[in-house]
Amino acid sequence: MRLFIAALAISLLTAPALAQDDTTPPPPCDTPEYHQFDFWIGDWEVSSPDGAAQGRNVITAEESGCLLVERWVSTAGNTGQSYNFYNPVTETWRQIWVSTGAIIDYEGGLTDTGSMKLEGTITYPGSGVTAPFTGEWTPNEDGSVTQHFEQYDAEKDAWAAWFTGIYRRAESDQL
Repeated sequence: MRLFIAALAISLLTAPALAQDDTTPPPPCDTPEYHQFDFWIGDWEVSSPDGAAQGRNVITAEESGCLLVERWVSTAGNTGQSYNFYNPVTETWRQIWVSTGAIIDYEGGLTDTGSMKLEGTITYPGSGVTAPFTGEWTPNEDGSVTQHFEQYDAEKDAWAAWFTGIYRRAESDQL
């Protein structure tokens, strides 16, 4: 009888755990929208369009794929970081970039051509100046990514290129 009661107790204790495995929802960031910017994940050497080295950028997926974290170091030693995430309420991607020279806050999403385009503002903490700002990341056929930023110049009533970088996988990140 004791053996029967022990077996019954074990089955009752493990049954809810087994049943829970069948009903556990998928991870919260496991839908395709959360992976639209995955083409930017990696360890990258960044150069200007003419090939001059600009720096290194490491983009990692964190928080079970809910967050992309960027860690930038320029060839001059300047650094910056960004948090990038898909917001299911607004159905947009958002990036918050912070460095000693600038704070960028913008959002957007995939374009019809497959690039990620974000629009918002840049603020320069030293002066408090704020301006409209855009960033666009375009995956290229060779596996590189082109990143292009523009800032609006109110005095000239025109957009001006702010930075263009070509991302190529660092040797340590080769597939």
